[in-house]
Amino acid sequence: MIKGVGIDIIEVGRIRNSAEKDPRFLQRIFTPQEITYCQGKKNKYQHLAARFASKEALFKALGKRIKWTDVDMVNLNSGKPQLNIKAKERYSFRHVHVSVSHLADYAAAVVILEEEE
Repeated sequence: MIKGVGIDIIEVGRIRNSAEKDPRFLQRIFTPQEITYCQGKKNKYQHLAARFASKEALFKALGKRIKWTDVDMVNLNSGKPQLNIKAKERYSFRHVHVSVSHLADYAAAVVILEEEE
């Protein structure tokens, strides 16, 4: 049973501008693992924007905002993205499905929260 659905799209330039204007922006929004992963990429702001969009989509699916760094997006060996949520047991869903996409100027994410039947 689906418990929530969220979608978000963001301009990559907004993430770049925020990071360049405020040196603490990245630490407030992303986990150390996310920052390290993205900084190792050629187009790091695209990857950061995808993670930002996935967190926003999760907040929409939950119907509330939680601490940004309580959500960590990782990529499995297959490349599939996965959201790890701190204290996940506090919420009324069992599974999180996330899909992300990014281009030069935009990143988007969809999150579906699912409950056991």
